[in-house]
Amino acid sequence: MEYYINKTLNDISFEEGINKVTESLKTQGFGILTEIDLKTTLKNKLDVDFYNYKILGACNPPFAYQALQSEDKIGTMLPCNVIVQEKTPGKIEISAVDPMASMQAVENPELGDLAKEVKDRLQKCIDAL
Repeated sequence: MEYYINKTLNDISFEEGINKVTESLKTQGFGILTEIDLKTTLKNKLDVDFYNYKILGACNPPFAYQALQSEDKIGTMLPCNVIVQEKTPGKIEISAVDPMASMQAVENPELGDLAKEVKDRLQKCIDAL
């Protein structure tokens, strides 16, 4: 089982890729809680050059609340990470965590249906790009 859902977009800028996935996530009830610019962080901390790479922390509050009611330590797996990377100019890869894969580590059957619903919504976001 792959641990992510992804799609590559061609002939767009890195920022356009971020905007597209952010808008797509909104249609499924997700907002962006965090944004980590790995390129800048690696330059500042290690003085290395890296390609455009951002980690977006996406959250659907009703699903997060429901998960926390079933499993109080589930916050260690929240929010749902979505990455946007540009290894080649104009070729933007967007990947989202597969919650079904990450929930296998949690031995709580109440989370199975919820993880499937979150995966389905993330898949719709990626497919709509």
